[in-house]
Amino acid sequence: MQPNQLFALALVLAATGLLLLAGLLIARLAAARRSARTLAHALDERALHSAAAASKGAHAAAAWNASPSLLSSPSRGTVPAGIRQRGMQGFLERCANAGTRWLDTPVGRQFVAHEDRRLLEQCGFVDARARGLFLIARVAGAVVLPLVAGTLAHAQVQGPRYVLAVIVAFVCGVMAPKVVLRRRAAARRAAVVDELPMLVDLLRLLQGVGLSLDQSLQVMVNDFRGVLPVLSGELEIAQRQFAAGRTREQSLARLASSFDNEDLRAVVRLLIQVDRHGGAVQEPLKQFGDRLRETRRAMLRERIGRMAVKMTGVMILTLLPALMIVTAGPGVLSVSHSLKTMHR
Repeated sequence: MQPNQLFALALVLAATGLLLLAGLLIARLAAARRSARTLAHALDERALHSAAAASKGAHAAAAWNASPSLLSSPSRGTVPAGIRQRGMQGFLERCANAGTRWLDTPVGRQFVAHEDRRLLEQCGFVDARARGLFLIARVAGAVVLPLVAGTLAHAQVQGPRYVLAVIVAFVCGVMAPKVVLRRRAAARRAAVVDELPMLVDLLRLLQGVGLSLDQSLQVMVNDFRGVLPVLSGELEIAQRQFAAGRTREQSLARLASSFDNEDLRAVVRLLIQVDRHGGAVQEPLKQFGDRLRETRRAMLRERIGRMAVKMTGVMILTLLPALMIVTAGPGVLSVSHSLKTMHR
């Protein structure tokens, strides 16, 4: 077989798989819509029978005048906005359930590896539904984007370039969701670094006024979400796990290991020791907060030093030509004018 024939056969198989998946999704959507229409029809019939049994005089006439407008909407096929929203949510739920079932298959383990699960945890997606949606997104990108690229490039390129375009589209379709996850995870890691000194100061303040560790964490989750958008969400997950029966160490283990931050691990170890042994933590938290602020000052000084080096190149490219024109321009003009007069 020629390479072009093999590639065409692969495209046909991929398209067949995509059509089967689309057929399954369409069948489920049709079943959901049929059940919604059946339920709406049953509710309309029940309302109609109730109105007919209790109708007398003007109330019966008013009910009869209002009933055609109520019954006309299902017959016209119009779906309210709430039902449409539930349909979209149902579609996402079905995709998540399908992806969850595929997670333990060899394909699922290849598309959602351990690194991808760690990125999902860093992004705040800790349930199996998020991993299922990520798997569906990668599979859809791996199938749809090569088909679109192959269709668009078929009339313009031929031979090896066509195969290369489809391969590049396949790689982009597979890696695009992971790139988005990496950007979000990097942003959340940077937010954790910025929020950690505030977390230590708030914890020291709440412990100083006499609150317990559980009360302090709950206050930070409920009242300081605007100040700690990332860490408050992570602490909320840890609090839910602690309320469900896990120990404090088990509930905070994911927070300590997800963001690759040694200072956050130290704070978590301190919280575990306080929960296990008790004791005053104001002074250790004060010392730890001072160390975090010193580290942050050193980091800012390093950033300022790098920025000064970068600005040197910018100044050379932008300010130096203008400075040369202003300082050496009159001399150059006078010399050129003198040379012109000498030639005359």
